[in-house]
Amino acid sequence: MGQLSLEHITKEFGDGENHVVAVDDLNIDIEDGEFLILVGPSGCGKSTTLRMIAGLEPPTKGDIVLNGTPVTQRKPKDRNMAMVFQSYALYPHMTARENMSFGLKMTTEMPAKEIDERVKNASRLMGIEDLLEKKPGELSGGQQQRVALGRAIVRDPEVFLMDEPLSNLDAKLRTTMRTELQDLQQDLDVTTIYVTHDQTEAMTMGDRIAILNDGELQQIGTPAECYQEPANQFVAGFIGSPSMNFFDTTLGDGALSTDDFTVTLPESVKAELSGHDSEFVLGIRPEEILSGDEAVDHPDSFSIEVNVVEPLGDVTYLYTEFGGSEVTISVDRNTEINPGDQVTVALPAAEIHVFDRDTGNALVTQAKPTGEEYQTDEMTASETTEA
Repeated sequence: MGQLSLEHITKEFGDGENHVVAVDDLNIDIEDGEFLILVGPSGCGKSTTLRMIAGLEPPTKGDIVLNGTPVTQRKPKDRNMAMVFQSYALYPHMTARENMSFGLKMTTEMPAKEIDERVKNASRLMGIEDLLEKKPGELSGGQQQRVALGRAIVRDPEVFLMDEPLSNLDAKLRTTMRTELQDLQQDLDVTTIYVTHDQTEAMTMGDRIAILNDGELQQIGTPAECYQEPANQFVAGFIGSPSMNFFDTTLGDGALSTDDFTVTLPESVKAELSGHDSEFVLGIRPEEILSGDEAVDHPDSFSIEVNVVEPLGDVTYLYTEFGGSEVTISVDRNTEINPGDQVTVALPAAEIHVFDRDTGNALVTQAKPTGEEYQTDEMTASETTEA
């Protein structure tokens, strides 16, 4: 088993003017065999949280519970966890074999034969059988990372802790290792907590992701939940690349408006917003903005001028400005648009997110009312426009 719970974990540093709350009342339950990603910007508390779980930092308050037993006061070697560091942390004077076996030799009384067998099994799993007699200086970055992972595997821990293990690799190798790590975690079925600031890693690797900011947990859920139903504006802007577009809007006459555009709302969204002030932040992802022929017949369509065109091969991004914001629009890779072109666009109400302007909390996430209700609203808007 590797069921882990963080119960009201708080970590404070310094005092007086230098007092910093690095982690603030963090509560997370991680299931046995789960792959959980801790993600957030630099300084959000994710690495500090991992170090507290490992026992490298004592929490100021709270408990770390493994399989129902508090381990907060246990030394790192007594927690049955294995950590993989960003810097690999290999001993330069030891061979790969010696690096992988060192931890077991120092912390257990396991027979040398069994340790050697574990090293062989882990090296086969990581594809580094031919590298066991080489020292770190003779290995590439990817090979060193495989040795570091092998060293964690031989421990046969209940929990893997990984602190940005791929950040020192080049882009292509990072993509390859990302896939290998997912396969490895699924094969071993070991509870894994993985820290990263890369939201692409978070979206593609984890069973669930926990998003932190300023030491506080913003949201925890599956990648799809956090992408489609962000709890607040921070999560909406952090998860997704390119990030969500945001506009300060005013609610009036059943629509959210800026000086440049209007989004006519279905009745369900009007009802959701009726108890709030009239000022809201509207969010919409680049791929949800209608453009060109798709937008021409939309009752709320309007024209924009394209500033920059960025073709990426599989998709093309248009950069422009409207509604008081810089805006990114995703279009098909074969779309022929040049800087300076006028393009018709529309923001479909079924794809918008609405946030409280003061708190940032989500009020509407990708609202999708019933077809009849939505059609009625759009038909009404269309008839009004034609009139």
